[in-house]
Amino acid sequence: MSIVTLVSGGLDSTLVAKLAIEEGLRIYPLFVDYGQRARERELAACRLAMKKLGLPEPEIADLSGFGKLIRSGLTDPNLHIIEDAFTPGRNMLFLLIAAAYAHQKNADAISIGLLHESTSLFPDQTSGFLAEAERMICLCMGKQIKVLAPLALFTKPDVVVLAAEKGITQTYSCHLGEEEACGNCIACNEFKFEENQ
Repeated sequence: MSIVTLVSGGLDSTLVAKLAIEEGLRIYPLFVDYGQRARERELAACRLAMKKLGLPEPEIADLSGFGKLIRSGLTDPNLHIIEDAFTPGRNMLFLLIAAAYAHQKNADAISIGLLHESTSLFPDQTSGFLAEAERMICLCMGKQIKVLAPLALFTKPDVVVLAAEKGITQTYSCHLGEEEACGNCIACNEFKFEENQ
């Protein structure tokens, strides 16, 4: 089986790639540039992670115009990184581009690093969303392409523990894109939650 794995250089998506390797899957790593503020740091971490996992350099989907049109705290430094974090259509965009790439590579599935829906903040992070996305992808691609979320039963503390067990290090998960994690964005706050447990 082959799979297009959405990778961002963060802990969740790097763990998804590692789990796919352990499943013996043929992996096509895909990084999406959607105009995010953290693009450079994310991409550098992503390239390093794929190299450490023995995977090919990630393909880059240059969709940077999306962030210019769909402004949010993740794409526009003039907006607030937390209050304006919702980026409408972002996860559907990720899944659609991954599915189109999977179609070209004749891959069977795509994967995304979404966590347990009890931790969801936005409508495009739920199991219902993933089921509907898979149905729509099958319709528009004219073939079955599975949409997988291997971490859907995990919370961030679970991910942190499992990633440490598997030797995953040097990932980058801050939405701000600075050298040091900001400690305030949604991604950083997930790690704070883990530390407070």
